Amino acid sequence: MDNIVIDTNSLIMAISSRSDYHKIWESFLAGDYYLCISNEIMEEYAEVISRNISVNVARYVIYTILERKNVKQITPYYKWNLIKADPDDNKFVDCAIAATAKYVVTNDHHFDVLRLKDTFPTVEIINLIDFRELITRR
Repeated sequence: MDNIVIDTNSLIMAISSRSDYHKIWESFLAGDYYLCISNEIMEEYAEVISRNISVNVARYVIYTILERKNVKQITPYYKWNLIKADPDDNKFVDCAIAATAKYVVTNDHHFDVLRLKDTFPTVEIINLIDFRELITRR
């Protein structure tokens, strides 16, 4: 199983049963990959889901994530600051590096800077469509 980091907007798109990307959430619940999280990521998940959907949905999602065996709690000890356009996105990159994650799942174009060949350390970015297709083929 691969270690995966999912940015907040991608998670929100995946949790809705009406979403084209719900397969990503179902695959997580089935234990098909390890979701890597940090305290900062969980705080953002809770805040954004509460604000954009509801407090009850946020509680359910956070509880569900924390209770799964296929979750890795990561404490990044170094801040790489690889994303300058939106420094808040660096929490996902730092977690991915510390977890040696296979992918950061995101549709956020701020992460495109990581696709450059000269960035160190390397972090592989995958969008929602490609990740959904990848887990569907497995």
